[in-house]
Amino acid sequence: MNKVRFPAERKEVILKKMAPSMSMNIPELAEQEGITATTLYNWWKQGRARGQVLPSRSTQPDQWTSQEKFQSVLETPPMNEAEVSAYCRERGLYPEQVEACRHACMNANTDAAEKSKQQRQPHKEEQKRLLKLERELRRKDKVLTEMAALLTLSKKQRRSGAQPTTRTTGQPPGSPRYRDSGARRPA
Repeated sequence: MNKVRFPAERKEVILKKMAPSMSMNIPELAEQEGITATTLYNWWKQGRARGQVLPSRSTQPDQWTSQEKFQSVLETPPMNEAEVSAYCRERGLYPEQVEACRHACMNANTDAAEKSKQQRQPHKEEQKRLLKLERELRRKDKVLTEMAALLTLSKKQRRSGAQPTTRTTGQPPGSPRYRDSGARRPA
């Protein structure tokens, strides 16, 4: 079986006929051009793989690609109600489905902004928590440093044999309430 090779220009012309401006279906196009439907389906797949907007014949907008939804939104605004109805019948759609696509396209960026905001919120809360923990750590480090200094000072005083003096009241030294921890009590 010999494979027939078609020029690239002819493929492009046929793909343009499949594109939304003409939106011819493959069986109709196969009959008109004299090319097998299988070949046209292969060209259709290759065109979509290259990123061309070639509509599928899926009548359910939830199965449409983003490109197909957007294309329907672009094509229908200049149409009046009768033209929109004809457009929908041709594609096996309901006008409500086209309207749902329009609504989805109009709110696409809003949804993205909302998702971005929702993703930033936990990050902000985590940053606040982190700052609080860092402040707490600095405070505890200061207390620990102070305690280490006091401990070092008390060890130095014990080594030198000097005992710290403490006053139990605001009395001057020599008064009965003044206590020198290093002095002996009178007998």
